[in-house]
Amino acid sequence: MVKIAFRNIFRQKRRTILTVLTMLGGFALCAVSYGWSDGTYNNIIDLFTRNQIGHIQIHREGYLDRPSLYKTIKDTARLEDLLHRQPGVEAWSPRVFSAGLASAGDKTTGARILGVDIARESAMIRLDDKVTEGRLPSDESHEALVGEGLVKTLGADLGDTVVVVSQGADGSIANDLYTIVGTVSSGDKFLDQVSLYLTLAEAQELLVLQGRIHELAITCDDLHQVDRIAAEISGAVNNPDLAVATWKEVASSFYQAMMADKEGNWIMLFIIVLLVAVGVLNTVLMSVLERVREYGLLRAIGTSPIGIFKLVTTEVVFMALIGIALGCVVAFITNSILSVHGLSLTTPFTYGGIEFKEMNAEINARSFYIPAIAVFFSAFLVSIFPAVKAARTPPARAMRMN
Repeated sequence: MVKIAFRNIFRQKRRTILTVLTMLGGFALCAVSYGWSDGTYNNIIDLFTRNQIGHIQIHREGYLDRPSLYKTIKDTARLEDLLHRQPGVEAWSPRVFSAGLASAGDKTTGARILGVDIARESAMIRLDDKVTEGRLPSDESHEALVGEGLVKTLGADLGDTVVVVSQGADGSIANDLYTIVGTVSSGDKFLDQVSLYLTLAEAQELLVLQGRIHELAITCDDLHQVDRIAAEISGAVNNPDLAVATWKEVASSFYQAMMADKEGNWIMLFIIVLLVAVGVLNTVLMSVLERVREYGLLRAIGTSPIGIFKLVTTEVVFMALIGIALGCVVAFITNSILSVHGLSLTTPFTYGGIEFKEMNAEINARSFYIPAIAVFFSAFLVSIFPAVKAARTPPARAMRMN
């Protein structure tokens, strides 16, 4: 039956080619769509996490729910040694946060004070590449790096002095003078309106947080391994007072919005599979109706109804496998081109505070096995009705047909 089925699909070459092309087109469309969707979303995630929050963060327990100046991490040396030995960790950076006021001349506005290790922050989120004018602040020099939007709000220039006022961890009023040595563009216009960067040591001195931090941000080599690495870090930390969170928890609203948007892919997959199924059903049913005499002859020489059923479904399975194999080639080539060159957008869009001008595809297993399963089983399911019809062909009446 397998040999007969294989020969039968080449008897009506035109019909077979049209059926295979239907499956190929459906598979390729699904695969390219999934590859493009996954590539775009993963690019958004990677840019968002590497640009701001990192892939994993370590905080004091409860800090994410209610950030506080007093919820700090003390034993940073042990944590950094642990991260140094953790496979998959690319870089990390200790951070200190506080809200305050920034003044320059006669203008005052709210500011988000960030104390960072300049070298580690540059290695993790490429802070040095984001400096649009001037330079990075140096250690123990009372220098500040200010967001482009904040500089414009203050009406300040490089070399001007900015007065920073906040609250110290000991209850005192924290205030000091800093020289603006550079401006930064993070890619998030809102953050650039309020961000003021100090070196970690000077921020700890200003806020009376000697040796303490609020956050340890981490980036990983592979975005797909973030959950596993976070679990391993959490197990190694083994401290109920500390919480290890992935970017999905840190930016939960961003993650939920992205997942809701991705649900639209399943609707599109359903529509494509429906079109493929209708095309295959039409072709196979026409084939069965044209071959009634053939099925009657097979029944007359002793072929069982189950044998006829298997013959029809096997023919469809062969065509589905050919369509999927050719579709893999087409999808791989298309996704490869889109992953390198991408699709430039005439109107850039902003997602998660990051502006995107190009959408790139990605080659991954998911973009191949989901369409393959969908096309294969949809083709097999719609072949059942024609196969049953063929299996029930009365031998005597079928043999009398011209």
